[in-house]
Order: sequence, then structure tokens, then C-alpha cells
Amino acid sequence: MPAVLRTLARGGGPSLLWRAVLMAALVCAIGLLPWLARTDPALTVLRARSAERDPDPATLRAIRDELGLDDGPLMLLGRWLGGLPHGDAGRSWVSGTEVLPAVAQALGVSLLLMAGALAVAVATAAAVCARTVWLGSRRRLGERGPGTGGSAGGSAGSGTGRASDTGGAGGAGRFGGTGPAVLAALPEFLVASVLASVVGVRLGWLPALGWYGPQWMVLPSLALGLPAGAVLGRMLDDLLPAAFAEPWARAAAARGIPPGSVARHTVRRCLPGLLPNAGLFVVGLTAGSVAVEQVFDIPGLGRLTLRAALAQDLPVLQTGVLALVLLAATAGALARLGTRLLIGPALRGGALHSLHRPAASAPRALPLLYGAVLLAVIGLGLPHDPFVLDTTARLQSPSAPHPFGTDALGRDILARTAHGALTTLGTACAVSAAALAAGVLLGLLPRLSGPVADTVNAVPPVLAGLLVTGTAGSGPWTPALAVAVVAWSPLAAHTSALLRQERAATHVTATRALGAGPGFLLARVLLPAVLPSVARHALLRLPGIALSLAALGFLGLGAQPPSPEWGLLLAENQPYAERAPWAVLAPAAVLALLGALAVTAAGGVRLPGPGRLRGGSGPEGRGPSQARGPGARGAGGAGRPSPDTG
Repeated sequence: MPAVLRTLARGGGPSLLWRAVLMAALVCAIGLLPWLARTDPALTVLRARSAERDPDPATLRAIRDELGLDDGPLMLLGRWLGGLPHGDAGRSWVSGTEVLPAVAQALGVSLLLMAGALAVAVATAAAVCARTVWLGSRRRLGERGPGTGGSAGGSAGSGTGRASDTGGAGGAGRFGGTGPAVLAALPEFLVASVLASVVGVRLGWLPALGWYGPQWMVLPSLALGLPAGAVLGRMLDDLLPAAFAEPWARAAAARGIPPGSVARHTVRRCLPGLLPNAGLFVVGLTAGSVAVEQVFDIPGLGRLTLRAALAQDLPVLQTGVLALVLLAATAGALARLGTRLLIGPALRGGALHSLHRPAASAPRALPLLYGAVLLAVIGLGLPHDPFVLDTTARLQSPSAPHPFGTDALGRDILARTAHGALTTLGTACAVSAAALAAGVLLGLLPRLSGPVADTVNAVPPVLAGLLVTGTAGSGPWTPALAVAVVAWSPLAAHTSALLRQERAATHVTATRALGAGPGFLLARVLLPAVLPSVARHALLRLPGIALSLAALGFLGLGAQPPSPEWGLLLAENQPYAERAPWAVLAPAAVLALLGALAVTAAGGVRLPGPGRLRGGSGPEGRGPSQARGPGARGAGGAGRPSPDTG
């Protein structure tokens, strides 16, 4: 317990103050939302209470007097904050009920859903990594080919730990299986819609609407947990091969340690690089589950917050966001604590080995194939007009004139999919690139960016869109700005986690001792070690960003119908999924194709490090006699030592 307290205290002080400042700024921004929206809050509240009532001046004046809107946002915020210490979060502006019980009940539902989704995510991640773990744990030193040595010492000093040998999975295990990769690229909204319409409605195996018992948890938990678990599994699978090739793992295999024990410790070795992102996923399962709660009609905190934001029900909105931010801070603190406890003193003592290794050659045929199919779909649809209405051809099945069928207004779905790709994909690529750059830069400053990432991650993307709209106004770039505000946080957490482990690696300590400065370490050692993994992570999120952009546009925060954006296609055709499933499956298949392209292309993201990474398995896998450069002179290393040799 004293060690735990010291660990917590080590992250306190300025970090806690910075988190408190961020939380206060967010709560204040939420408090100003009705006024930032440039609409009369009394009018919005009246429409939320009763859309049929006439908004005459007397009625609006009565609402202002009832809610104290004439006192201004600062006075309202002060009254709300003053009641919190006494357990009083005010009353809903719309329903007139107490806010705190409603938020507590919704939070309980969301936490229960989050627990089910976490169980699904862990099982999915284990399934994604199963092949790599099984092959890596049964790999013996004698199977590694010549030059690896027949003892623990030989394996530690060997320089032949090729990428194909690290963990047994190689490129096939990490990049060849596109099934989990496509699942990782699909957003929760799409998975929820497919599960609800197919499993819940068409097959009738499980209930698809409501929240009345354990059976009603299954489909929402699958919708949330499958994509999250696939992403975490891909990230873990990216680290496992190098961990299996570390000297301790080879020595354990040589001494006959059971493969299960080796696999368990290898997974434990990789977990610290994933825990910060796992903490973000935990909060994202609550804050980002708005669409899933909407699809399955679940009375959770995400849906409650969204409805309060749309109705400008300020007390409910502020209390819900405060609960999400506190949950994010708790999850982030537990993730940091778990990272330190799993690694122990090695995180500070420079005793770790680098998990960065040269990536195996990824198959180039798959991304070329997926890219060619996607371009063919776009090329076939561009010559046709996506806005032509034909009421005599409503909801027609796929045919030669309409390969993807038609929608409820008789418009050609292939044409709308192709034209929507131009704006959706272009904007998504720009946002992904900006998120990657911001994530890497802010990941270099974990003390600054860590609390910001936790706070930003607690804000549902829809609410971020409303805040951006209130500040910058509605326009075509509003969804892009709103998504970019929240898209960098998981990439920053991933970057800082990998950098923390890489700085504790033995070769970095040795390089620093040989006189390398901070700039050299960052540019030549640290960034080459973490950029490939973070870039692959960013590509995994590209399809989800594409749909998030269009979904915000559908909510009135950007492009409007009849725009052919992909998210609008899914939302417009969702009511006809039973009668005309092709109207939903066609754009969903194109989105899955984009996911397959992004993930298989991620397998080719390789950034070779400096000389220490070429031709060997890393600094710890090459002895002094294998040092490169004209100054190397055998085992004695009489020549000038390279800063890259550790």
C-alpha cells in the first residue's frame, strides 16, 4: 500500500491542478452552450417541452423568469456549482425532475453496459492475438535457424532475430488476417445497426430494443466490445513478436519453462504500452456509446447527455459531462498506476529491452486489390447523377442499371456512394493526418497532454460538435473540426506510452551515456521506434473518422441532405433495412472495404531506425562484434563506437 500511495503521489501536484483547471474550463464551456448556440434558450426549452405550443413572447418570458435565464450564464453556473457540495445538481429545465438521481441511474446503466462491453473486448483481443501467442510461446531456440545460439547467452547476443522469427506470427499473423482488421475499422454505430436489424429483428434470436434484463445486454455489448477489442488486439499483436524475441523469453524457452507461462509473462510485458489506450477505451465505451444507446433504446448516460445537449437542458448536461470527466480521470489514474506496477523499477532504471523491431514485409497484393476495387466502385458511380429522383424505381433491388439498387426516393445508391466518397474520404484523410500529427507532438509532452486527453476523451463526439458549432458556427468544416478535437487523444496516449517504455530501454541508456543529446535521441532512436505503431493505429481509425464526419453532418452540424455522404446514406436507409437490406449493406460494404484497405496498408507502414535497426533484431540482439560502421573492429570494438549500439 505505501508503494501504491507513492506512485499516486508521484503523479499528483501540478498534474492534479492541471486536471482541475481543464475540468473547470469544460464545465464552464458547457454552461455557456445555450448562449454560444446563438439561439434563445427559452425557445429551445419550450420546443423540448412541447413542440405544439406557440412560442409567443409571453410564454418565452415566463420560461425565462422560471429558469432565471435573464440572470446570465455566470449566475446560473454559480448556482449550479454551489449546490453540488450539498448533493443538489438542480432540476431539469425540460422535465422539472431532480437531476442527480436521473444522472446516477443513467450512469449505473452505462457502467453495466461498459462491463459487458469490456468482457467482449477482452475476449475479442485474445482471439485476435491467439495465433501469435500460440506460435510464439512454442518457439524453441533450436528452431530459429543458425546463428541464434544454443543457450540463453547465445540468444541474447545473437544478431539474427529476423522479424519473421519474432513470435512466430510474422507478417501473416499481424497483417494477413483482415477479418479482425476490418472489424477494428468499423464504427460501433454500423455494428449496432447490423446486429439490431439482423440478429434482433430478422432472426429474432435476442431482444434488440430496451433495457430490461441480462438478455438485453448482449447485442449492445457486442456492438461496443467487438470493434474496441479488435483495435486493442491489433495493437497488442503489434508488440508481441518483439517481446517473444527478448532474451528472457528465449532463455525461458531453452530451460523448458512451460509455453503457457512464457506466453502469460510476454503478454504482461506488452500490457503497459496498451493500458493508457485501454483507459481511454473504458471511458469511450461510456461517453462514445451514444449511437449504440440510440439504436438499442438504452437509457444510458451517453443518450441522456446527448438529449440534454440538443434540448439545451443545462443542469442535466453539466452534471452528465461532469460525471463523464470524473470517470475519465479515474480510469486514467488507474491506467497510469497499472503501468507503473506492471513494469516496476525497470521503467525508471533503464533495464527494459526495446519492443521496436523491423516489421516483416507486408503482402502488397491485398492493399492493391482492395484499393483497385474501391477505385472501381467510385469510377463506376461517378458518371451518374446522385440527385436524380425516380419515384417509379423506389427501393429496387440491385440490377444492371442500378448495381447497388435504389433508395426510398429512387436515387441510385452506387452513384451516391461514389460521389460521397470524394468529400467523405478526402476530409477523413485530412482529419486523420492532422490527428496523427497532433497525437505524436502532444504525446511527446505526457504531463501536458495526458490530462487533456483524458478530459477530451470524456466528451462525446456529438457534444464536441455542438460546442464547436456554438463557437465557430455551422458550416462544411464544422464536423471536421469537431472530430479532430477528439481524434488525437488515443494517438497521443499511445505515443506517450510507447515513448515511456522506449526511454527505459537499455540501448537508450547506453546511447545517452555515449554522449548523445536529447535531439539525437528523439530523432534517431525514439521516434523511429514508436512512429510505425502509432501510424498503423491512425490508419485503423480512418474508417471510423469517415463515418463520424458524416454522422455529425446528419445531425445538422455540417452538410445537409441530399448530400451523398456515407454516414447520411446509412442513416437515411436504416428505416428500410428489413424491406431493402441492400440499401444499407451496399454503403456498409464499401465502408468495410475502406477498413480492409486501411488495415492492410498499415501493414506496410515501416520506418527503419538508424543503423542499429538494419540487419538485426535491435540493439539488444547484436553483440559488439556486429557493430556497423568503418570504425568497428571485431569483438573488442576498438573503433569509434556508434551511439546507436546499446
